[in-house]
Amino acid sequence: MKKQTVRRGLSLMELVTAVAILGVLAAMAIDRLTSADDNADKQACYCQKSQIEVQCQLFKRNTGAFPTSNLSNISGNTMYFPSGLPICPVDASAYTINTTTGRISGHTH
Repeated sequence: MKKQTVRRGLSLMELVTAVAILGVLAAMAIDRLTSADDNADKQACYCQKSQIEVQCQLFKRNTGAFPTSNLSNISGNTMYFPSGLPICPVDASAYTINTTTGRISGHTH
């Protein structure tokens, strides 16, 4: 009678397959996390655009004119921006306004 050998552990092929599957799953998870972060920055930019436009409307209501296009005459006013004028979270650029329409120019990420 032959003794049956008891197999202990994994073969090299099984180990390589398991590592490859884990690598693919990790790559998919990282891709989802980075795209969610980019999406959050874009949404934050849109939110800040809206807040700036509202403050510019209030500025116009109080002074009779929109602020300058680079927002220099409103950015330091703590009545409108107590924490200072925000910058774009996507590309760290400054916001500018169309002085005719009161809308933020650009930032169409």
